[in-house]
Amino acid sequence: MNQEHIWGKEETQFFFHLEPHLILKSIDCLGMRTTGRCLALNSMENRVYEIEIEDPEDRDQSQFVVAKFYRPGRWTQEQILDEHNFLLELAQDEIPVIAPLQFEGKTLFQVPGHKLWYTVFPRKGGRIPDEMDDEKLEIIGRLLARIHNVGARKKARHRLLLNPTIFGLNNLRFLIDSKKLPEIYRPIFQQTIEQICQFTEPLFANTQSLRIHGDCHRSNIIYREDQGPFFVDFDDMVMGPAVQDIWLIVPGDDEQAREDRTTLLSNYELMRSFDYSSLRLIEPLRALRYIHFAAWMAKRWDDPAFQRAFPYFGSERYWSELSTDLQLQLEKIKHSLYNPTY
Repeated sequence: MNQEHIWGKEETQFFFHLEPHLILKSIDCLGMRTTGRCLALNSMENRVYEIEIEDPEDRDQSQFVVAKFYRPGRWTQEQILDEHNFLLELAQDEIPVIAPLQFEGKTLFQVPGHKLWYTVFPRKGGRIPDEMDDEKLEIIGRLLARIHNVGARKKARHRLLLNPTIFGLNNLRFLIDSKKLPEIYRPIFQQTIEQICQFTEPLFANTQSLRIHGDCHRSNIIYREDQGPFFVDFDDMVMGPAVQDIWLIVPGDDEQAREDRTTLLSNYELMRSFDYSSLRLIEPLRALRYIHFAAWMAKRWDDPAFQRAFPYFGSERYWSELSTDLQLQLEKIKHSLYNPTY
């Protein structure tokens, strides 16, 4: 998706250089009264800010909210609302997520005078876990099952479907058409990715897709000492196989990782049945994540924040290492197809 084509270069530049007075004005428009304190939080995809507001019952007291301004052209209004509706459903079922605040029954708004979408969340402090011990894995397993139970109730009709065509072939086509992929690497990339997709497409076709977090790595789980884990950042929510959320919690492929995954899944099954044959999708999903991440950076390379964060992107070393990684994934996929261990 070409964000400048859809949103216009001016609106995209506005997002790159979003100014504090417009951030605060956007919050004031919702009926809150900001104090002027606005702190940028770490976020590559969107622009996220912690904002202090006056307590409506006591002007001498204040509290904080988190405002999220969505990158232009990435998600449509309907796609963002799919995310919000999922979060609200999860919160209604008392699953520990951070759902958007509602103002007059709405969760999604536009910056005054612009097309930029934004939403507001309550601030929830917490820390990212240093490691996943058995107790944490047991808790996360049960919570993931509950998330997937809610996710299976209905479809997110506007969200992407996680499969080899959309996350593999479509991203390959973008890299080729955008000229970001050097010509010298094009043949091996195209051959490797096409083979990965060819081998794995039948596996995805025979696996249930439901609403999932989609980017459920450890950094998207925060712990509060008094309340336990909270799942955050559903921005990459997709329709996809449940195993996507599971392998990202336990991403390794060694013996310890397999033991940790067994611990997680044994507790997952206390709340929801799990199709163990879908474990064959872990290496294909890992490969699709490599491809998607390369296209993700390429699509956003005009954003100064990306150039600062990923200075190595586009170098010969980057493409060489990614090529090697994808070929290794292809070999793992072939091996697992002929030597299943689930």
